[in-house]
Amino acid sequence: MVISQNIRYAARVINRGGVIAYPTEGVFGLGCLPGDFAAVARLLTIKKRGPDMGLVLIISDVDQLDGWTGAKLDDDSLASSLEAPVTWIVPASEEAPWWIRGKHAGIAVRKTEHPVAKALCQATDSALVSTSANVSGRPPARTPYVLRRTLGALVDYVIPGECGPAHGPSEIRILETGKILRPA
Repeated sequence: MVISQNIRYAARVINRGGVIAYPTEGVFGLGCLPGDFAAVARLLTIKKRGPDMGLVLIISDVDQLDGWTGAKLDDDSLASSLEAPVTWIVPASEEAPWWIRGKHAGIAVRKTEHPVAKALCQATDSALVSTSANVSGRPPARTPYVLRRTLGALVDYVIPGECGPAHGPSEIRILETGKILRPA
């Protein structure tokens, strides 16, 4: 896969502790390295949200979850699609930090199929925090214009691109039971 100049630059920003915005399957996301407490704290400050809810990790490959989950997972167990993205709640490892888990025992994970988000995970060779690009309680940004107007000055870089084809945040399910916690 050829990685674009925008993705390479975004990966450098993330690896230096930055917070970026990027398109995903349904909405623009805010992202950073999940193990970087300062970056995660800054991301939560941008959203005006506390850490109790926990955060979603996106991956391009299940190997990027090493050390984060307490379950043996494979790519098929985290099945999702561009049209119907699913975020799975899986058991967290003992090493998964509280700022990612929030008040939960599990950790939220989505194997992204969006070409920009997937390339970003590949370029950083890491799971990434992915939370909707919005101030808590407000609608998430779905267009570059809305994103730049509302949060553009607060992040270190905005990757150009389009969201979709989903029409909003992903469905959330518990992996062990299939129970839906948030419909699409």
